[in-house]
Amino acid sequence: YLSALVAQRRRFASIATVGVHEDLCPRIPEAVLEDALLCAKICSYAQGMSLIRTTSLQKGWAAEPDSVLRCWQGGCIIRADLLKDFRKAYADDPSLENLLMHPSIVAILTKDRIHAWRAVVGVAVQRGLPVPALSASLAYYDSLRRPYLENASLIQAQRDCFGGHTYRRRDDPDGTHT
Repeated sequence: YLSALVAQRRRFASIATVGVHEDLCPRIPEAVLEDALLCAKICSYAQGMSLIRTTSLQKGWAAEPDSVLRCWQGGCIIRADLLKDFRKAYADDPSLENLLMHPSIVAILTKDRIHAWRAVVGVAVQRGLPVPALSASLAYYDSLRRPYLENASLIQAQRDCFGGHTYRRRDDPDGTHT
């Protein structure tokens, strides 16, 4: 959609010139970019497979992860070598809730790669470069690893402020507040 709005983007670019810090941003080495992309791809596949698994269970589709991945692997658009790793993960644990929880996938998502992913997204934000797939997959990763979703609490508070909805505080689980 936005790619088609060339004239509008040109007009807005002349107006929205504040808040970009290109001069403060370091150049990112290619290897760091590759690590960030690898993390984002793994996370995107994990989210997609989780959605397929959940919907399959809810709707009774009986969509087997191996069949889905094999179909993708044999297609003309998605032929990533990662799919072989994912198929092995599901073969090891057919009831796997999420690819991100399999030890072989955890081993790929090293601390250094996660840091690279965060660095790339951070620099892109500072430069004002939209990276929706990288940032959305990182948000999914971070949301999945949090026992409590603080952003959900913020949304609940906003709903209460603007619409008189109720919410429950974690420090007072029996009390409903408005």
